[in-house]
Amino acid sequence: MDLDQLAALRTPEGSAALAAAAEVAGGDPLTAAARLRSAGYPAGLAAAALTQAELRRRAAGKFGPEAAGMFLTRPGLEQATRRVVADRRAARLRAAGVRTLADLGCGLGADALAAARAGIRVYGVEADPATAAMAAANAEAAGLAEMFTVECGDATAFDVTRVEAVFCDPARRVAGTGRRIFDPNAYSPPWDFVTGLAERVPRTVVKVAPGLDHALIPAGAEAEWVSVSGDLVEAALWCGELAEVPRRATVLKEGPPVNASGRAGAPCNQLTGSGEVEAPVGPVRRYVYDPDPAVVRAHLIAELAVELGATLADPSIAYLYADTPVATPYARCLEVTDVLPFSLKRLRALLRERRVGRVEILKRGSALEPERLRRDLRLAGDEAASLVLTRVAGAPTVLLCRPLPAG
Repeated sequence: MDLDQLAALRTPEGSAALAAAAEVAGGDPLTAAARLRSAGYPAGLAAAALTQAELRRRAAGKFGPEAAGMFLTRPGLEQATRRVVADRRAARLRAAGVRTLADLGCGLGADALAAARAGIRVYGVEADPATAAMAAANAEAAGLAEMFTVECGDATAFDVTRVEAVFCDPARRVAGTGRRIFDPNAYSPPWDFVTGLAERVPRTVVKVAPGLDHALIPAGAEAEWVSVSGDLVEAALWCGELAEVPRRATVLKEGPPVNASGRAGAPCNQLTGSGEVEAPVGPVRRYVYDPDPAVVRAHLIAELAVELGATLADPSIAYLYADTPVATPYARCLEVTDVLPFSLKRLRALLRERRVGRVEILKRGSALEPERLRRDLRLAGDEAASLVLTRVAGAPTVLLCRPLPAG
């Protein structure tokens, strides 16, 4: 969307077109376009309204009801922080005493809006004129225009002495194509500028991709990985005065906003540690734990093993094994009924003997493709089971399991 289209959508006719588009979003796009044109809306306005309506429909999972009034782009929506994550980060900043914040590369404003809701005055900087205008429009729609203002410009030129803290979410997609950028040196702003912020601003937070190489974490920074309802969604570097521990895994569930400690609202659990301890290794035991991806990426398997009284069966595979089940928000627990070296013939025979017709397939350290294996097993029966494809002491192994009841 360009500035002219945004301006058209913000007129009374544009608002009416958006309302009409919301009623037909999610259906056949040709039929939807025809309905808006038959209602008298110009083709260009109808197309822009339908695009926004579809993006808002998709954004509801990230932003909740507020998505219905936001202006969005596809790349901006994909990179935008989920509401539950942004609110928690804003609460932590507010608890640290931050009252003014620069959001360098604010995009559509998801993080800035969360900070503004927490009572922090936010100064956003965005290089793309249309995106900057949409961020400002989103602040106005949320009733936060006094707390979050946006300027279109170069984030590297912003005077950081004006604020108490800085948040930076460098663009990780190629402008115009949406293609992902995996090399941090190709981010915008560039990685050396991003990491240099911590030397200039005592309280700096940087949002990074969850796959960030640990070797790129600045000395003294806290690296946090965040999952939401089991999905790993982002990582963040808390620098300077904001760093509390070397590594943190934050496990969230969708729900109402949380406070800085995670004790209210949406469930929030945090596992911390050095990220450098090795977990003990032992045999396969009665229960296997599949750790949350945030715990795995934060290298906190050893810390979780201590909590569970568990061990690894292979030092390079992040499945933990224990003799008794322990309730934990950081891993899913399954009961192991059978352990066998991987053999398609033997596994097929065992599942036929147990009358298993439905399987859930988990894997770590296995090259097998779950859907192909599912076909090759030729399942038949009315029982269900979980299969864990893994390695034990370097050998390909399959565990036949049953999930424990929730709670």
